[in-house]
Amino acid sequence: MSHSRQIDPDDTKLAEAGFDSALAPPDAIAKLRELSARSDVSPAAIARALGAVNDPAAAAMLAEMELGAAGSLRREIRRALFRLKQHGIEAPTASTTPASAAPPPVSDLTAMLSPIDVEGARIVWIVKPRMQGGVLRMWALVSDSDGLVGAQNTGLTRRELKSEREELERRAQMKLVDADWRVADFIACEAYRITPDARRGQVGNFLALRTQLIAAPPPTELVHPVYVELAAEIASEPSVELLKEPEFLEWRLPDALIKPYVDEINSAGESVIVLSPIHKQERVNAVIDRAAAEILGGDNARRIRRRLEDIAYYMARDKRREQAGWENGA
Repeated sequence: MSHSRQIDPDDTKLAEAGFDSALAPPDAIAKLRELSARSDVSPAAIARALGAVNDPAAAAMLAEMELGAAGSLRREIRRALFRLKQHGIEAPTASTTPASAAPPPVSDLTAMLSPIDVEGARIVWIVKPRMQGGVLRMWALVSDSDGLVGAQNTGLTRRELKSEREELERRAQMKLVDADWRVADFIACEAYRITPDARRGQVGNFLALRTQLIAAPPPTELVHPVYVELAAEIASEPSVELLKEPEFLEWRLPDALIKPYVDEINSAGESVIVLSPIHKQERVNAVIDRAAAEILGGDNARRIRRRLEDIAYYMARDKRREQAGWENGA
C-alpha cells in the first residue's frame, strides 16, 4: 500500500505566497529571498524549498540563514544542506564566500539607538540608502530578558525618517542617538541569539530582514568601541555623581535573580536561634558577600558588562562624555 507524503502546512503557505518549485534555479532563489522578508512565510519552509534547488546559490542562502539560527530551524537548514550535498553541492566556507558578502562601506549604513529603559528594553534602527531614493530602515525592539521582541523593515523617504525619529522622541520622551551600524547590528544579532525558540516565530524572519541591509554574516563578537573612544575618561577615577544619571537610577536587577538572597537575609534577621544582633549581622553580611560574588560572576557578569558598555556608548553620544568614561571605568 502506498502512502502519499503529507504536505507541511507551511509549504502550502509558501506556494500560496507565490513560490513555484518549477522555476529555474536563479528565479527560484530570487523568489525565495523575496519571500523570506515576509513575516507570514515560515523560514523552515524557505529552507526546505532551497534544499530542492540544485544550485550553489541555494547552498549560499542556506548558509546565510544558518548563521544565528537555532533549534528546529537550524535542523531544517542542515537537512536542506545535506540534500544539496547529495547532489554534489557543498555549503560555502569562509574561504569561498563571494566578495559581495564583504561588509558594506561604513558610509552606506547608519544607525540609531534609544536608551535602555527600566525594563531593559531599547529600540535599534539600522538605515541603508536605496538606489531608487530614500532609505530602507530596520526597526528592532530588543530586551535584556526576552531577546529580540520584534523586527521589521520599512522603506521611507529621508523626510519620513526624520519625522518618525522626531515623533518617537517626542512620544517616548527620550533621545535616539546616532551610532555605528556595527554596534547596532551586534546588539540586534545578540538579542536574536538569546530569543527563546518558542518566541522566534513571533518576531518574523530577522536574519532574512537583515540580509536586505547587510550582506556580511551576523557578528558573534564585538570589540566595543567605548574602550578606545573613552580611553582618557576611563583612566580617571569614577565619581559618585554617576549614580545620579537616569541610566543608573532606573537600573534594577531582575527580581528572580536577587529574591533568593533577599529571602535568606530576611530569614537571618528573623531567626529565633541566633539571638545576638552581632551574629545576625554577621549572617546577613555573609549572604551579601556571597550574593555579590555570584551575581557579579559568570554569565551575569558578562551581561552586566555588556549593559555597562552600551550605557557608556549611549551617554557619550548624548553629550555626557565625562560621565560615560566614569561609567565604563567603574
